[in-house]
Amino acid sequence: VVACAVALAAAGVAAAAAVTHQSSHSLTASQATAGRVTLHKTKLGKVLATSSGRTLYLFMVDKLGRSKCYGQCAGYWPPLMKKGKVTAGAGVKAGLLGTTKRKNGKLQVTYKRHPLYLFKLDTGAGQLKGQRQNFFGGRWFVVSAAGKAIKAAPPNGTTSTGTTTYTEPTNPYP
Repeated sequence: VVACAVALAAAGVAAAAAVTHQSSHSLTASQATAGRVTLHKTKLGKVLATSSGRTLYLFMVDKLGRSKCYGQCAGYWPPLMKKGKVTAGAGVKAGLLGTTKRKNGKLQVTYKRHPLYLFKLDTGAGQLKGQRQNFFGGRWFVVSAAGKAIKAAPPNGTTSTGTTTYTEPTNPYP
């Protein structure tokens, strides 16, 4: 009986750990890596995105092409990491693409020297939930094809998919 109880307890702990691991990592490795940077149509116009249409952001605190987003920040704003050769989709200027070395020695994709990030709460193509967020010491904005921050709020309160309502953000971070 004791052996059975121990086995059931161990199985429960393993299941709980698996659920916790899945829910805390909503972005897969392929979603946080890039081989191609594209433009995707949103309510703010065309913005930089991954090949699957996931919106890319810049962090206004980053300086001189270096990321200031690590630890908990990188958990909410996963850096776009280089995967193979990074190429430019239609409308993206290949000459503005580059990389910067993170503290762990891996390469993060940059555009016009701005390190690029995804936002954990954007779950589909064209979503803009990270737009104008003010967390981890600075503001986050989508990026134009010219490599500039687009600072406007999404009009009509929706993303290009029409499924997500934009409201002035409250702090979702612990």
